[in-house]
Amino acid sequence: MDFGYVGLTPDTNRKKRKTWIFNMKLSYSRLDYYEKVFNQRVETFIQCHINAFEYFGGIPEYVKIDNLKAAVLQANFYEPVYQAMYKNFADYYDFKIMPCRIYSPNDKGKVESGIKYVKGNFFCGRVFKDGNDTDRQLKNWMENKCNARVHGTTRKIPKEIFISEEKSKLKKLPLERFKFSKVGSRIVYHDCHVFIDYNYYSVPFEYVGKEVDIEITKNTVKIFYGNKEISVHSIIEGRGNFSTINSHYPKYKVFSDTEYQEKYQVKMAQIGPFSEQIFFRIIQENPNDWNRTVQGIISLVKSFSKNIVELSCKRALAYSAHKYQTIKNICNNGSYLMPAEFSFEEDDNHEYSQN
Repeated sequence: MDFGYVGLTPDTNRKKRKTWIFNMKLSYSRLDYYEKVFNQRVETFIQCHINAFEYFGGIPEYVKIDNLKAAVLQANFYEPVYQAMYKNFADYYDFKIMPCRIYSPNDKGKVESGIKYVKGNFFCGRVFKDGNDTDRQLKNWMENKCNARVHGTTRKIPKEIFISEEKSKLKKLPLERFKFSKVGSRIVYHDCHVFIDYNYYSVPFEYVGKEVDIEITKNTVKIFYGNKEISVHSIIEGRGNFSTINSHYPKYKVFSDTEYQEKYQVKMAQIGPFSEQIFFRIIQENPNDWNRTVQGIISLVKSFSKNIVELSCKRALAYSAHKYQTIKNICNNGSYLMPAEFSFEEDDNHEYSQN
């Protein structure tokens, strides 16, 4: 199977859009399935497979694919890293993925000729009223022209060979269609969380600042990095709520025991990493009376830029200070512009201390 770009065609609202044609060809009979699409997202890629399998009335044992980003994240013929959802889909429909070798155009010659054929035969010179009209004409062409012609290589009619010899060899379709999950990507915040559907889910701290992939099903959020599953959470309801696994924090950060604290941690992290460090210092020093100090620091952004508040927190940390009034004074007197060098080292209690 493959995608091929065919230019601009109208959608259902008659707006011209970039259009690709999906083609899956059965290797023995040369029976073709074609479908127009307006993107090459993973969900579209999988839905085209489902539609093709249902058109054929069964599933082949192998599907040979080009090295599309939608399916293969790393073009390595011997150990390909498959996009998680596509791999789950292949397992569900019980077919094996066979990626084409890079720089080996003959590996997909049959389907590439199919793309050339539909572009030069169906799309050449036709006029379409809208997207539905394109679909109707494509289906009619596929049934009465493409699959009913004498094939140029086999010298046989694909539809006849499929019915008489190939269809019985296909695997049965599953009783239920594959259920899609939502996919996407997120950047991990400094507080070791990602923001998904108005809520926050924790990720191990070593992935802070990195882009991770997410997969959302009906009840579960799965988070991946480099195709490795790094975090799993149950879906939480409402907005602004947190699902936190404490082991995801480095040891020096495990001071936020309540969602209330975590909300303020996010606000401090939004100012900057040194402001977040101040937050943890305040929690460590005053676990039962921290909120007024934190609220005061956050309120400073009403009078000063986030950058000034962040630099002031950095200077306060350099001198082991974390009082609201101290940080406010640094903002006012401009000493945040002065050098403030320090480092974090791990002490005997495995917590981070300043030198």
